Order: sequence, then C-alpha cells, then structure tokens
Amino acid sequence: MGRYVVRRAEEADLSHVHDMAEVVFRHTYRDILSPEQMEYMMDWMYSMPNLYRQAEEGHVYYIAWKGDVPCGYVSVQPDGWSEDGRILWHLQKIYVLPAEQGNGLGRQLFDTATAHVRAEAGGRPASVELNVNRSNPAVGFYHRLGMEIRRQGDFHIGNGFYMNDYIMGMDLE
Repeated sequence: MGRYVVRRAEEADLSHVHDMAEVVFRHTYRDILSPEQMEYMMDWMYSMPNLYRQAEEGHVYYIAWKGDVPCGYVSVQPDGWSEDGRILWHLQKIYVLPAEQGNGLGRQLFDTATAHVRAEAGGRPASVELNVNRSNPAVGFYHRLGMEIRRQGDFHIGNGFYMNDYIMGMDLE
C-alpha cells in the first residue's frame, strides 16, 4: 500500500479530479448508463464550474498520487444528522483509475474518507453513507469494507434521467 500518497485536494487540484473522471467515470458506467445520461452526469458532477461549486458546498476532496501522477479520488460532505442522532457524512465520490484498480487504493481512499469523518466528529458518533448504482459491481467492494445496504431509491437528477441506487452506510465510532 505504500505505493500511493493521499493528500487533501486544494482548489487548483480539482482539474485533476475532472481529468480522472473523464477516464474512470466513463469506464465504470460504460455498460450501465446511456451515452446521453453519461454526458449529462459528466457535466452535472465533473464540469469545472460544478466541481468548484461542490467545494464551496463543503465537499472535501482527497487525491491519491503515485509519484506525480493522480490515480484516484474520494470526496466526503457533511450531511446533517442520522435518525439515531449520529453526525452524518455522505461519501460523494470514490474512484480509482482502471490501471490502478486491484492494488488496495480503493480501500486506502475509503480509509482516508472515514478518518476525515472521525476527525471532524471529534469523538462523537458518526455515520457515513454513499449512493451506489444498483448495477455497479462496487456494491460488493463496499460490503467488504463493512458497509450495508440501508435503503434504495430511484432519484430524478434532471433531463428525465434517474440514478437507481442503493444507499449504503456504516456507523463509525
């Protein structure tokens, strides 16, 4: 696991997130989304103006580096309180470039995100949740990390498109 260094992203680093998404998001969803929905979601989530807006709205990005090459990213965002009174965070994005998958980087990014949430919670009970497409093989990855399916939904995102997701979560102590 020592191959990667994960650092909190600065605003100037968001272009790396954009560039990685052009590869990894398209790779991940090439057999799940229509080309039209792919383009819509790429703009909605990864255009530079939308990445800057997300940062202003509290998304905290971390980027994994192998030397000076960005290899993956994760972002978390505060999301209020869970029903049982825990501080709730949403893991918004976690992606590893295809060439780096299977090397433990996904786990390293996930651990970075949960460490961030624990630090922000300051010892108070917290939960982290994420949305994952029900057809995405990553559902198994999240199960292996200790997450469980808490609910599911079909979420309208505009232009007649929906995200058909599981909401997976785990409690952090």
